[in-house]
Amino acid sequence: MAAESLTLGQDDASSLQSHFHAGISADEIEQVFHLKRAQPTLQAFTALFHGGQDGVLIRLLVLRELAADSTTSAFSRADINQKLAYLIPESLETVLTRLRSHGLLAWDAQAAVYRVTPMARNVLSALDTLLNMGQADDEADMGFLLSQVAGAQAVGGVTVDQLKHLLGRLVDLTEEFRDAIASGSEFRLRTSQAKWHMACDWVDKGSQILRAILADDAADSATHKAAQAIGRAQSALLNMQGMFSRALNQIERQRVHLGQSGLSTTDVKRWLLAHDDLASLARGAIDRPIVPLFGTPAEMIDVAETELLAERNAVVGQAGLPVGQDAPLTVNDAPAVQAELDDWLARLSDFANLGNFPSFSDDGPKSVPIQDSLLPASFAIASYRASMLPLLGDAAEASLQGATAQLARLPITFAPTDDMVQLSDPHVAAMSIATLSLVLESGPADE
Repeated sequence: MAAESLTLGQDDASSLQSHFHAGISADEIEQVFHLKRAQPTLQAFTALFHGGQDGVLIRLLVLRELAADSTTSAFSRADINQKLAYLIPESLETVLTRLRSHGLLAWDAQAAVYRVTPMARNVLSALDTLLNMGQADDEADMGFLLSQVAGAQAVGGVTVDQLKHLLGRLVDLTEEFRDAIASGSEFRLRTSQAKWHMACDWVDKGSQILRAILADDAADSATHKAAQAIGRAQSALLNMQGMFSRALNQIERQRVHLGQSGLSTTDVKRWLLAHDDLASLARGAIDRPIVPLFGTPAEMIDVAETELLAERNAVVGQAGLPVGQDAPLTVNDAPAVQAELDDWLARLSDFANLGNFPSFSDDGPKSVPIQDSLLPASFAIASYRASMLPLLGDAAEASLQGATAQLARLPITFAPTDDMVQLSDPHVAAMSIATLSLVLESGPADE
């Protein structure tokens, strides 16, 4: 077992030096010095995690079972055999020997008992924190890093390296969110936005810790600089709310609707993603298997010979010009759409002029639920009206001409939410909770 020790002797130092360029001493690297100083801790981790995955699980199982017993601090071999009776004696003996030789279990020869060492408890505590944070619903992966900083700050031992790990994660998240915004994918944007909300929750918790670090006069300049860098990274992360909103509004304006159904390509994609097996959708839709037909060179030559040798009526050019025909009549849906847009613009203008709008009263708040403005109407018309709402207050659209520009210039704000409300409407069963509000200027008019 002595061969498994990580104590650096002459041969180990030579092996370590072989990884560096000639003329560079390993002892001159600052991180090498820190790692050598932490050799006992690294040795404990090596004892646990060296080897195959099954062996790692058995070692952790034995050590966690012994450390979890708070009723006693000493275990005889009979106690261990009874506690771990589900393991075969040979495997248990191998694990106990390894843990004992690496200082995770201490053998008291006089009392003939095993004891869990303080190093083993520190290692298990760090692993338990990491495992618990890994099982939590933390898609931002900031919980463990922030817990380490919070715990170290509480006991006055926060290090610059711990702050840099947290700073690195914040920078990674910012770059990930920027890539999602640049991709233009609605589904990637909404997934990243949910992850951004979770990261903001951790930012709120981390701000209190940062203020405590910055207010600590005992902290050195490197710690203060790292804390300030984290504060700037958090600000950059929080400022991405407007970027998400603009990107989603741009996608909303460019959404393609399928005819007059009110459905969009996003609805179709979301419906397809809800099915694990897309091939099952075609089950029963085809009565018989498709028989492929292949055209080989032999068949192509036969068809070509038949076409070349066939006698054709030499009537081309003798019949003169074809008789003129009237152009076919087509149905243009543009007037109906334009009429619907004009009607919707008139309804919103009526609301903007403090006119007779549903659920609106002079003595109440100058806002209405969105369902009162979109309904009553069919599902297609309600969907069309809803697709125009993101144009309200759009400065770029307001600078143009036309009906949509007039809509954008109305003094109305549209405030949507992610929640839904059930409706008793014959065409629309549920709708997002949102409001339309007047933008009233302050001054005598408010009185």
